[in-house]
Amino acid sequence: MNRYFAIPAILALTLLSACITSPPVQEMSDARQAIAAAEAADAGRMAPESLDAARRYLNEAERQLQQEAYGSARMNAVRAKNRAIAALEAVQIASQ
Repeated sequence: MNRYFAIPAILALTLLSACITSPPVQEMSDARQAIAAAEAADAGRMAPESLDAARRYLNEAERQLQQEAYGSARMNAVRAKNRAIAALEAVQIASQ
């Protein structure tokens, strides 16, 4: 019985580790696109704090990507995207 439980558990751990160790390509792309959209909407003038934070998170993610710290890079890329979206939302609210 234990052997039948161990095989799926090992397989699940292997798949999970593969996800963690792969470069966060999609997250980096999403962050760059969100920052570009915020910049195009003039967030640098209307929501500079959020946009600056997004850029800092993206820069940190890029540094971590170079060091192959993919888990940390993924988290910072997501943070960058979220801050850029917050900047874009602030611009939209301010222009209403």
